Amino acid sequence: MLNVVVIMGRLVADPELRTTTNGINLARFRIACDRSYARQGEQRQTDFLDVVAWRQQADFVCKYFQKGSLIIIEGSIQSRQYQDKNGNNRTGVEIVANNINFGGPKNSNGNGGGAPQSSQPHQNAQQPARPSAIEAVPGYSAGDTDDFAVIDDSDDLPF
Repeated sequence: MLNVVVIMGRLVADPELRTTTNGINLARFRIACDRSYARQGEQRQTDFLDVVAWRQQADFVCKYFQKGSLIIIEGSIQSRQYQDKNGNNRTGVEIVANNINFGGPKNSNGNGGGAPQSSQPHQNAQQPARPSAIEAVPGYSAGDTDDFAVIDDSDDLPF
């Protein structure tokens, strides 16, 4: 069976870090995810999903994410049965996080997204900027159709 979820959303509140009686850390939090489709003239709907992270993932999310942070979660869906305070049987559905990643900055000016701030100093105007690896490698659109050779395949295959 396959049970894989990849989801991106914003934290509704700061994550809660708890420790089990066995000393294992767990974090519970809720994220808001906009649906990809909205009917014309209607506002886009939002789903609020519960997430649980264990051990190092729990420590990571509590250290670097807070309310409003954009987060990417890869995990699985899990349901559990429990009784509420009144003795009624309930079913809880949550995402169990296997991998947690930064989704980007919280706002347009790039700060406050929960990502750790860089400890490297800013480049001043006198230092030349180093090109990134992405800029150094030309894309597919940089080629020309004359760059390709015609392969004669009238004979047997060469392998």
